[in-house]
Amino acid sequence: MRKTLREYIVNKEHHVYRKDHPELSGLAEEFSGLGLCPKERMTRRFELLSKLETSVLLPEEKICFMRTVKVIPDCFTEEEWAEIKEKHFIHELGYMSNLSPNYERVIAFGLLAEREKADVYGQRVIDAILDLTDRYREQALAKGKTELASVLERVPRYGATSFYEALQSFRIIHYCLWLEGNYHNTVGRFDKYMYPYLKADVEKGIYTKETALEMVEDFFLSFNKDSDLYVGVQQGDNGQSMMLGGVDENGKEVFNLLSELCLEASRNLLLIDPKINLRVSKNTPLRVYELGSELTKAGLGFPQYSNDDVVIEGLKKLGYEPEDARDYVVAACWEFIIPKVGADVANIGALSFPKVIDTCLHRDLTGCEIFEAFMEKVKEEIQRECDRICDEIKDLWFVPSPLMNVMMDGGIYDGGKYNNFGLHGTGVATAADSLAVIKKYIYDEMKYTKEALIEAVDSDFAEHGEMLPVLRYEAPKLGNNEELPDEMLVSLLKSFSDSLKGKKNCRGGVFRAGTGSAMFYLWHANEIGASPDGRRKGEPFGTNFSASLFARINGPLSVIQSFTKPDFTENINGGPLTLEFASSMFKDEDSVKKVAALVKAYIDLGGHQMQLNAVNTEKLKDAQAHPENHRQLVVRIWGWSAYFVELDKEHQDHVLRRQQYTV
Repeated sequence: MRKTLREYIVNKEHHVYRKDHPELSGLAEEFSGLGLCPKERMTRRFELLSKLETSVLLPEEKICFMRTVKVIPDCFTEEEWAEIKEKHFIHELGYMSNLSPNYERVIAFGLLAEREKADVYGQRVIDAILDLTDRYREQALAKGKTELASVLERVPRYGATSFYEALQSFRIIHYCLWLEGNYHNTVGRFDKYMYPYLKADVEKGIYTKETALEMVEDFFLSFNKDSDLYVGVQQGDNGQSMMLGGVDENGKEVFNLLSELCLEASRNLLLIDPKINLRVSKNTPLRVYELGSELTKAGLGFPQYSNDDVVIEGLKKLGYEPEDARDYVVAACWEFIIPKVGADVANIGALSFPKVIDTCLHRDLTGCEIFEAFMEKVKEEIQRECDRICDEIKDLWFVPSPLMNVMMDGGIYDGGKYNNFGLHGTGVATAADSLAVIKKYIYDEMKYTKEALIEAVDSDFAEHGEMLPVLRYEAPKLGNNEELPDEMLVSLLKSFSDSLKGKKNCRGGVFRAGTGSAMFYLWHANEIGASPDGRRKGEPFGTNFSASLFARINGPLSVIQSFTKPDFTENINGGPLTLEFASSMFKDEDSVKKVAALVKAYIDLGGHQMQLNAVNTEKLKDAQAHPENHRQLVVRIWGWSAYFVELDKEHQDHVLRRQQYTV
């Protein structure tokens, strides 16, 4: 490992090269005054930003390109955005995100070959990239870095002929996607498209495993140079997600030497980027799970696992061609997208299961004589909410991206081969546990009256307070392999996916149901008061697909038994079962094997995604009090990892309150 380079980046010494540029202020107003079309605005801004960038080479680095321009100004004024939003549905910031471009093709053939096929805007963007590359090459020559200069003479102008060239070509392209204004730019199936270059160089004797690892580590460091400038809900939420393993388009296993090197590099560097995702299946050897668990032990919240057996089948059910389904990757967090051709918007909205229950509790409970009648009301409300969410998404529009258009097969201006929309389903444990309470204590045992339960919930259990310990701690809970709440989970998810079937979106695609929560586990929880499961007002939901924060859970085995009962091929937008393990557990030499066996059991039982955290509660508490002593302490938030001290307190507190398990 190049320790000097790592410490330079960790200590943010490279930030000294960042500059403010007065000529960028008022850029949107200038564009507006000239009446420029969106493609022209994006192209001119990129040309200006590329020109303003300074070529900087850091100590020891072999993979270069680094942001020196601090702020990328908007292309549109506030007034223009207001007008655009009157006519269109705007997702998040309105710029393209959560796509997996065709790095493989661009790396293999070079930008000059792409320029021949590009429109005039794409050609101008490519020219700006090559001009900036030439300035970096001149800087490398001036610094006596002849090997780097030789690499920059070839890539990304021409196709890569070596592993080094391929890595540097990727870095430039990836860097430029951010500079153009796109965000949550994913890495895709890195070990699939990059391994041929490494394999050829190893066979030529250019690399040993050790020297190849050093090159991968240098490459990984490049992801962390500018990530604090990238867009996200919180620091670390930047979407630099790398997918490893799985099968290729023909069903052949991909996991290879480069896959192993990536896991090892991430474990050695202990940095939050790139985010490591691992595709597995029933055919995956236990050794691969053990390699993944070694990374979990390091405490980064990596890797996130996705089950090929479930995901591929689920995508095919939604109309994805088999070879595309087999080539899936994840977006910024966990949502499944197709590289090269997919324009899915996998996080366009979210359904709050607890809000559905809250609505039905107050509107329908007293009028329902039997539980089955109440459940019908719940299903109807899920349908109503799905209809409302889907009907609001019309005339979707994105700021056009000339560079992304070059890098996607068939272009991206008007969408892609796949244009499906994904909806999260949040707070499912709170909802399932609430339904279990209603069935058990209101209908079956008649322990409480309907009116009393409603009064208790509305008063945050100040009224009928004797209910609270019963509902909160004695009632059946999802995660304990109990029949009642598990049945409610299956029913809720089936109702969700059924409510979206047959719906077409404004781009001709379909809607996909999922089990993820993203940031909604905090936002949606604040939309309602207390819940029938004993959750108090103001308490957040569990993150993603997990048990309630306060539930008394038997252990991780019962959790995976509960959370593998639904048919995930019907809820295939993504959303991992999230488990927190006490970091002290990993002091045992057998712990890695035990965790690996647990993950394998989850996959073998039909679970679709899983992510694990190794946390030390006392260290987290000390980090809240003394952040200066824990700058590199990493935790998993939802589909991404972050430095704990850089999170706001609300997200820190949620991590501290999550269930912790041992095996």
